Amino acid sequence: MFNGLIREIAKVVKFDGKTLSLAANFKPNLGDSIAVNGACLSVVSVSEGGFSVELSSESKELLAIENYKNRVHIEPAMRLGDRLDGHLMQGHIDALGVITKIEPLKTGVNFYIKLPKNIMHLVATKGSIAVEGVSLTINEVLSDSVRLTIIPISLKDSLFGEFEVGRRVNIETDLLARYLERMLNLPKKDELSWEKADFYASLY
Repeated sequence: MFNGLIREIAKVVKFDGKTLSLAANFKPNLGDSIAVNGACLSVVSVSEGGFSVELSSESKELLAIENYKNRVHIEPAMRLGDRLDGHLMQGHIDALGVITKIEPLKTGVNFYIKLPKNIMHLVATKGSIAVEGVSLTINEVLSDSVRLTIIPISLKDSLFGEFEVGRRVNIETDLLARYLERMLNLPKKDELSWEKADFYASLY
């Protein structure tokens, strides 16, 4: 699990399409889970100045791997008892969004991100979303996109200040929204009852 707070901006040393080697101050252990631009990847080697993670064939098809160059966001998996300042994330990318508009404000910047139709029902105004691994609040839901306002400290501590219109970004929707969708769309014989609703509620 992750919470969408970037631990460090790591430098890409090499990416051959399968193994991504990063230079970073953070020192993980072999086998640790690290979110790189929001995608949960496993550490396959550790070196003096960084570490390497491996992408599966499925990951390469689902992720905006063209962004695994220059610099990337990294976040180690949470430990039991860690403070939760963002929102619960799994590091499982649901879809790719596209930045369609960047609008500077007096304080902060608005980012408009177009989302695929099949995940629009999983976003809500003032709900949570992760973009490139950063936990953000949705300010407005439009017909085919969302508007996010990035405050100055988030611009400073992330790569958002370098993003341009047309960039594809990794998107993870809210964890609870995904489970709620599943429960509400069960086959007729498995439809949600009050008893099941109470059980699911007890889990959280």
